[in-house]
Amino acid sequence: MIFSLSTAAVASQSRTLATERLELWEQTFNRLSDALQGECRAGEHFTLSLVAEDSQFTRMNRARVRQSGQVVDGAVKLTWIANQRTCYRDLPFTGNWGEDWAAVKPALNDLRQEIDQLPEDPFIVLPQRVEGSEGKSRAVYRGDLLDRDRAIAELLGPVQGLDFVGIYAAGLSVRAQSDSAGQRHWFATESFTLDYSLFDLKGQAVKGTFADRTWDSAAYKANVARAQQQLQLMDRPVKAVSKGQYRTYLAPAAMSELILMMSWSCTSEAAIRQGGSPMEQLRVGKRQLSPKFTLRENFSRGLVPQFNSDSEMAPDNLPLIERGKLVNTTINGRTAQEYDVVSNGASDSEDLRAAEVDGGDLAEADILKALDTGLYLSNLHYLNWSDRPAGRITGMTRYACFWVEQGEIVAPIHDLRFDDTLFNFWGDNLIALTQKQELVPAVDTYEHRDLGGTWTPGALIEDFTYTL
Repeated sequence: MIFSLSTAAVASQSRTLATERLELWEQTFNRLSDALQGECRAGEHFTLSLVAEDSQFTRMNRARVRQSGQVVDGAVKLTWIANQRTCYRDLPFTGNWGEDWAAVKPALNDLRQEIDQLPEDPFIVLPQRVEGSEGKSRAVYRGDLLDRDRAIAELLGPVQGLDFVGIYAAGLSVRAQSDSAGQRHWFATESFTLDYSLFDLKGQAVKGTFADRTWDSAAYKANVARAQQQLQLMDRPVKAVSKGQYRTYLAPAAMSELILMMSWSCTSEAAIRQGGSPMEQLRVGKRQLSPKFTLRENFSRGLVPQFNSDSEMAPDNLPLIERGKLVNTTINGRTAQEYDVVSNGASDSEDLRAAEVDGGDLAEADILKALDTGLYLSNLHYLNWSDRPAGRITGMTRYACFWVEQGEIVAPIHDLRFDDTLFNFWGDNLIALTQKQELVPAVDTYEHRDLGGTWTPGALIEDFTYTL
């Protein structure tokens, strides 16, 4: 007799397995933390970080699956601190207590032997609880993802007949942190990202992303339909655009690339103190940005954990640039010690982890009309600082960028290089921001699935500078 499970039953079974795995991982992580706490001698401290996932990865091209599989993986980082010194080991994490402790215990012994051979660190951050804080947090965000058995049909259905290339990654991701001060933080989320491109017969491409915690078939179809419309526009004769300054609309994906540049020693307190950040000009009042521009770290959306590798908790909402003025910077414990300031739970590199730009008053339906004549940029790439202290950024246009005349898309363009300062395009030259914000997800999967992304509107800019 042959028994078959319904789609609902398979999904339920899958969810049960994910729940059991999540519980096992949390139990094992807590056990490891307790065991390390018991191993600590006088003057010794530790931090333990966990990254783990249970993810489906499906790689596609020409609207066909080329590779698909399930990855269950984890790693812990054990950092040992003693005598004003620190060293660490990266170790695999299986979720099995016996196997994991059998790897961690000898690593601890090795670290003890190694640590006194290292130089002292004058700004070492010792684990300690913030006064009035329990030092504990637990956030679990369950999703409603595609069942693994029907994901492929859902993904490929709307793109049949198209040259569709992409990678779909979905499942459970975990981040956790504990230390010798008894702090424990646990973050788990179920989410998906789809990073894809559509190609035409000339090899031209349109790029799209789609991400959330809940799969929405109608929203996915609308996302693909928008990309198809842009691809059809790419079939028109290409217009050559000379270097110069043009009114420009930056779609959210293009804006996101510029926002991510703020993580490169820009909003960092250490970078400002060391003289390498353009934000120093805002701090001393030499420059300011447009009152239309507000940038914040917003952890309340639950896309990424609030805690950092020192178990410090960032606030739910941290405004960095408010109505064009610098009001906060990203500060971690090390910078706080070095410059006698107060940490706000920033990462080791003081980069942006939950960046969000407030929306404006430009309706989506009015974008082309407001642009009138100029360039519509869907994407940017190859960005770099050409003069970081001056806030000057260079990069290239990419994918579905168009010349617009009198509010109508006329032609695609050849790639252009831009070079302009954030004091121009987010300053005096910022005309408007769109009402609607979009999530531009983090899609990297080099060692594990990245979390989060950037929430940003589109931006209409006067006299954006193109140099090549």
